[in-house]
Amino acid sequence: MKAKCLCGSIEVIAPKHEEVSLCHCSICRRWSGGPMFAVHCGSDVQFSGVTPSTYRSSDWAERGFCPSCGTHLFYHLLPNNEYILPAGLFQDQAFHLASEIFIDEKPDYYELKNKTHKMTGQEVFDLFRNK
Repeated sequence: MKAKCLCGSIEVIAPKHEEVSLCHCSICRRWSGGPMFAVHCGSDVQFSGVTPSTYRSSDWAERGFCPSCGTHLFYHLLPNNEYILPAGLFQDQAFHLASEIFIDEKPDYYELKNKTHKMTGQEVFDLFRNK
């Protein structure tokens, strides 16, 4: 999959994926203005052009964005080097919404009709702790 930031300064290349997950956590909502439609791309992600700026948003992750236009480019899990990219970067890719996490932090003002696997924040932390 290929994508570019809004200004075209950064190109992103990632392996093809068809599933997207939704994160309702308060940090993702603050960062993106709504839930993050997330594509788990593993570590095989390449960025060319301008080097993305990063912000260390937790002990285990950083978020990347274009320093010129501010486009959100990735959520990077540091312990396993996994890149999670916003689905909106890939305008021509068809995705299937498969799961939702931090469902306990989802505000009441929206509700999705999709049938998805849902996990609370505690369930997500427990899953990663047991891996």
